[in-house]
Amino acid sequence: MKNASMIRLGLLSLFACTAFASASAMASDTTVPGHPRVNEVSKRIDNQQARTAKGIANGTITGKQAARDEKRDANIAQRESADEAKHNGHLTKAETRRLNRAENRNSRAIHRQRH
Repeated sequence: MKNASMIRLGLLSLFACTAFASASAMASDTTVPGHPRVNEVSKRIDNQQARTAKGIANGTITGKQAARDEKRDANIAQRESADEAKHNGHLTKAETRRLNRAENRNSRAIHRQRH
């Protein structure tokens, strides 16, 4: 039983370290000069990934919950990229509004998980 607990703890800490590393790596290269709407959405995705990583680190979010949050963030980022491709690297106000609504839903879910 101790070995299984130790393995789980090791995997959880590995996942937390990976999440921190990916969040910090993504945060460093997401700003695009001259594209404030793109930067706004990208920054929110980065912030939410950092919040999820903090939740994993302090034990308020499980690995399964974090994976679900990461999947939601990846979906939003994919939709953002598709919308940018349609408009030469820009986002329209309507696309930004839609992406921000999705980010708001994800933010509320993260908050509920952590508290």
